Amino acid sequence: MKKIIKYMDKPLLFVTFVLFIFGLIMVFSSSNVTAYMAKAVSPYNYFIKQAIFLGIGLVMALVMIRFNTRLYGMVSWIGILGIGVSLVVLLIMGQAQNQAVSWFDFGAFSFQPSEFCKIIMIVWMARYYEVNIKKLDRYGVSLFPLLVGGIITFLILLQPDLGTAIIFVLIVGVIFLSVPIVPQIKHQIIFACFGLVAVVCLVVISSGKTLIYERQLQRLDYTRPCDRLLTTGSQVCNGYIAINNGGLTGVGLGNSTQKYLYLPEPYTDFIFAVIVEELGVVLGILILCLYVFILYRILLIGKRSYTNRGAIICYGVAIYIFCHIAVNLMGLFGLIPMTGVPLPFMSYGGSFTICLIAALTLVQRVSVETGMRKTVKKSS
Repeated sequence: MKKIIKYMDKPLLFVTFVLFIFGLIMVFSSSNVTAYMAKAVSPYNYFIKQAIFLGIGLVMALVMIRFNTRLYGMVSWIGILGIGVSLVVLLIMGQAQNQAVSWFDFGAFSFQPSEFCKIIMIVWMARYYEVNIKKLDRYGVSLFPLLVGGIITFLILLQPDLGTAIIFVLIVGVIFLSVPIVPQIKHQIIFACFGLVAVVCLVVISSGKTLIYERQLQRLDYTRPCDRLLTTGSQVCNGYIAINNGGLTGVGLGNSTQKYLYLPEPYTDFIFAVIVEELGVVLGILILCLYVFILYRILLIGKRSYTNRGAIICYGVAIYIFCHIAVNLMGLFGLIPMTGVPLPFMSYGGSFTICLIAALTLVQRVSVETGMRKTVKKSS
């Protein structure tokens, strides 16, 4: 274990640890009012659950870090099949929560398969393209992951979970573009995707139907939310109010007013607004800078990796984290519709927290393997 710790990326480890602890504090600060007043449970309810999720993630990370990423790639086939089956079972037997059938409900906790499919897909694609690296001039071999990704995306859209589907598609697409596939195949796929989208749009428009539910159409009216304060703009507008209340230095930890049931779920989608209200814009900017630093370290580890597998894992994790940050904050600032995507390290949520820790552990494992490889080369 000492050798593993030696080759871990210490700056990335330190910053992620600090953000997880800070996020746990903010989950308590942003959730205690909702827990007590709206859910009629202990003010510590979400704080305790999030601490348990972090504990489970830590134990899982201590186990995961010991195994080579090649092993995860080999068993990722089982993960892909398992996630596919669970998504189908969920659609058949699952119960709607927040107007979407996305979770298996186990009472005190819930499990979201679509969240785990992002990480499993990253590992599976990394292993698949590594094994078939010499066959990437063939259409069938190169495009098979896109077919698998398309099936999973379709199942996620049926829930419906548009936010997760968008992030999943971006992860698959970026990995596909980062792999050394014959340029001709890449160009043809890009044009084919644009053409397919255009055809689907024309068919839908000409039929007079829509692929989007009415409640999702309402989200598309996301500009100038405060003009619709009493209708569909209340959530985002209250987020604006929270940020405005905070100013540069904030109103003090625990002193947010917008978490008093003005924001629907201040400990998930809108937690950044509560952070800025309580601790100020300056700290909000610092968090954004730390996000950039984390992404930089992950990409650097990927660049230094001696295997394509390690590089693809790092690039996939980087786009995974970036998409969550971008989609959450753009929704908060009214640049895109709100999609319910959690903010990394900050938002409450078991499935996402455990997946994020697993993703970061995989990146650290790539760093360990690279360090061990360099040591072996020097000694020889």
